[in-house]
Amino acid sequence: MKTESVNPEYRDLDQWPSARILAAITDSNRAAIEAVERALPALTEAADRMTELVGRGGRIVYLGAGTSGRLAMQDAAELPPTFGFDRTVVLMAGGSSAGERAREGAEDDAAMARSEIRAAGIGPGDSVIGLAASGRTPYTVAGTQLARELGALTIGIANNEGSALLEAAEVPVLLATGPEVLAGSTRLGAGTAQKVALGALSTTVLTRLGGAYGNLMVGMKPANEKLRIRAASIIAEATGATPELAGARLEEAGWDIRTAIVMIRAQVGSARARELLDAAGNNVRKALAAAGANPG
Repeated sequence: MKTESVNPEYRDLDQWPSARILAAITDSNRAAIEAVERALPALTEAADRMTELVGRGGRIVYLGAGTSGRLAMQDAAELPPTFGFDRTVVLMAGGSSAGERAREGAEDDAAMARSEIRAAGIGPGDSVIGLAASGRTPYTVAGTQLARELGALTIGIANNEGSALLEAAEVPVLLATGPEVLAGSTRLGAGTAQKVALGALSTTVLTRLGGAYGNLMVGMKPANEKLRIRAASIIAEATGATPELAGARLEEAGWDIRTAIVMIRAQVGSARARELLDAAGNNVRKALAAAGANPG
């Protein structure tokens, strides 16, 4: 496995000054971004197919162990506050406690992965993203294989070519990051590539499904004062309203940004705005078009 191999360029790493080590790790992260760029065709296929399934009410399911599992947990945790999307499932080797403290032995438990896939009711309509830098983690490979057998869309993200996870998944995504600066520490370049790929994938899918209006986060949940101020700013940007009007409509809308935007742009009350959004699948642009208003 290339992610486990030793790059002779870094053999004297422990003798380098801090500036040189930092520069080497930064360079490796730059190369990780390039690996994601090479995988864009596969990521595009994954995004398009996920958009169709999630748009019909399907879930996004993450499957991983170790660093990959923790990156999956982070991506899933950001979707409700960013997009208001909570139809996610994270299956991590060792359970949720492994998100705080590594449980390396759990990644070998293929039987547990299969049990958790069945317990979660994975099937057609679900999009399962399996992640493993090595591409051969038993927990992730077994879970991905069973999810595919049960009819789910399976996307395998791995950092080694020809690995079992890429063969198990319906849509294989190779992030060829190569050897790490610190040999075998895949939380570095491989982890960076996985994080970028996950963020790009989930953001693309949920943006296309109405989680954004233009490039504004209209699905954001303004759960505190700072976020309410940001929400009013988003509404003002989307509508041209004054901050005062934007804030007033936001409160009338029950702190729902989409509803407030439709209220202002379509010149309707909150109840009508909500009806329009419900009929449009929470897509602001479609709701405005249905109201005969300029969708922007």
